[in-house]
Amino acid sequence: MDKELEITVYGAEVLCPSCVNLPSSKETYEWLEAALTRKFINQAFKVTYVDIFNPPEDSLKKEFAQRVIDEDMFYPVVKIKDEIVGEGNPKLKTIYAEMEKYGFKQM
Repeated sequence: MDKELEITVYGAEVLCPSCVNLPSSKETYEWLEAALTRKFINQAFKVTYVDIFNPPEDSLKKEFAQRVIDEDMFYPVVKIKDEIVGEGNPKLKTIYAEMEKYGFKQM
């Protein structure tokens, strides 16, 4: 691993219309960050939250946030590099497997 891997969680304050009984995007982001920190101890990654209705100036994040809106994706959407690894109710097992592709080792 050359540098820190970024796991990006795209979501919004308002719950996804199809995700009414699920945690909010922000809650999912916090849960995911805690779970990954426990599983991949002292490894170079960060979890970033992007509000799809108020994205940062980063053009790639802004473009993908717009795509989430335009394509009516179930959010939160979890993305690692160019791969969508979770949508609506992301599964840890899927995210772990994707991280392992980049050399991360579960502890």
